[in-house]
Amino acid sequence: MDEAAKYEFAIALCRDAPQPFQMRKRDRDRAEALRLAGGRPPSLRDRAVALAQVRCEVRTRDLTDIGIPRCYLSRMCGEGLLVKVGYGRYRAAALTAA
Repeated sequence: MDEAAKYEFAIALCRDAPQPFQMRKRDRDRAEALRLAGGRPPSLRDRAVALAQVRCEVRTRDLTDIGIPRCYLSRMCGEGLLVKVGYGRYRAAALTAA
């Protein structure tokens, strides 16, 4: 007797069901290391904005000393993260409350 005939609503089982995604060991190890370290380190943009918020006004040299390339500064000004005050001087853009 057919198994499906025993039940009113038979559920067909797919024998070719896709297997769940298997993560490579290397990726699992990286994810575990990130989790144990407390997450990802802050990005260059986050570090630049944080420094500008702490110091109110920063020089280009202050930002390059912590590893932020000068080419990032004009991009960050264009995105509204930093405001150029004068030659080689920047401050954090005013944050608006949501």
